[in-house]
Amino acid sequence: MGRVEYQSTLNTPVICAGIGVHSGERARMVIKPAPVNTGIRFRRVDLDSKSDILARGDHVTEVQLGTTLTNEDGASVATVEHFLAACAGMGLDNVLVDIDGPETPIMDGSSAVFCELFHNAGLQEQSALRRRIRILDKVEVRDGVKWARLSPSQDNVLTLKAKIEFESKAIGTQQMAMRLMPGLFARDIAFARTFGFARDVETLKAMGLARGGSLENAVVIDGDEVVNPEGLRSDDEFIRHKLLDAVGDLMLAGAPIAGIYEARQPGHAMNNKLVRALLDQPEAWCWETDANLVETNAAMEAASA
Repeated sequence: MGRVEYQSTLNTPVICAGIGVHSGERARMVIKPAPVNTGIRFRRVDLDSKSDILARGDHVTEVQLGTTLTNEDGASVATVEHFLAACAGMGLDNVLVDIDGPETPIMDGSSAVFCELFHNAGLQEQSALRRRIRILDKVEVRDGVKWARLSPSQDNVLTLKAKIEFESKAIGTQQMAMRLMPGLFARDIAFARTFGFARDVETLKAMGLARGGSLENAVVIDGDEVVNPEGLRSDDEFIRHKLLDAVGDLMLAGAPIAGIYEARQPGHAMNNKLVRALLDQPEAWCWETDANLVETNAAMEAASA
């Protein structure tokens, strides 16, 4: 008998706090269990906003060095991708996030803290079947040498393949492929930190970005060297973080994706462009649950009784 996938939420609320990497402002997040079909929703408790901020591609309003979501009241929350990646990677479908600042805490620049919080709280299986987005036809977006695509697969999970190329010898050319299976994200991807170049720091700060950035929450590269005294967590930490970002960005399609993601020089802008292209082509995908599998398993159980 096949394994039926049901939606999940947290057993208990979890709390974390820290500064935003771009705003430099401190924020506290209370991540609470939510009913079936809620999805991932943010609520700015420091604002007089009557609407939740939905984690959906059509609510994305900024993709420069991070993903920002905004609701119809104008309330927004920035740099959501590492949190969303942890939700997708851990198989968490429904949560409500109360946040009292403009940006999610960057923590150590990875998804590891969020995964640990979810693991400690435990996930609760819910009564409704999990909905997947089944890719039926290729969807591709391009911008110069950069490109990203989604293609059909027989699997019920997302397979990710990406390649990056940088002039800095600290990064060079890196590529990686993985299937988003239970346990693999937390083990192989969640630890990978965001990264940037020392030469860009002053420019970013002049733009109002990276105000909370430090060696405690990012890998910083100067020329061909990694500045962080502790070095890298893995030789290919850079491509692992790009896959982490992609997992979070693709969560904005509104459900787990069953298909193949491939990209060259991926980034938040390209990933969001891909999600929007997917949603704009309803013939290229369909909603799917394990309803047929439930019926098959029930029939097999009845026959063996």
